[in-house]
Amino acid sequence: MTPPKASDAHRADGNTPSAVSLRPDVPKKLSVIKKRSDFLRAARARRQGTASMMVQMRERRDDDPAKRVGFTCSKKVGNAVARNRAKRRLREAARAVLPMQGAEGCDYVLIGRAEATANRPFDLLVGDLRYALKKLHGPK
Repeated sequence: MTPPKASDAHRADGNTPSAVSLRPDVPKKLSVIKKRSDFLRAARARRQGTASMMVQMRERRDDDPAKRVGFTCSKKVGNAVARNRAKRRLREAARAVLPMQGAEGCDYVLIGRAEATANRPFDLLVGDLRYALKKLHGPK
């Protein structure tokens, strides 16, 4: 097998072509909440508990239509390995659900639960997130 020619990999202007998305309606990355103040604001807003997580939602009421999401797990979830595993699972569930069912201009914080987040089957974890979003977006 011969390696590809340089002309195949680069455009004439020297730039590499951009990647083609198979699902252009779904963003590649979610905006992530990193500031403590944003987590605290979300903690004072609406929340919905499920068997595997707690979901907090805050409408930002600004001009930015981005859907932002934050993840947290306390030490009750377990040691660092268990907390990171739970957060990885929450991240994947958020990637699967929030682009389609999340509201624009909202912040979401997903909080892992001890034992449940890391051990719950992934399809049920996604179902829990969908249920929580349905409840949070429903009548106030």
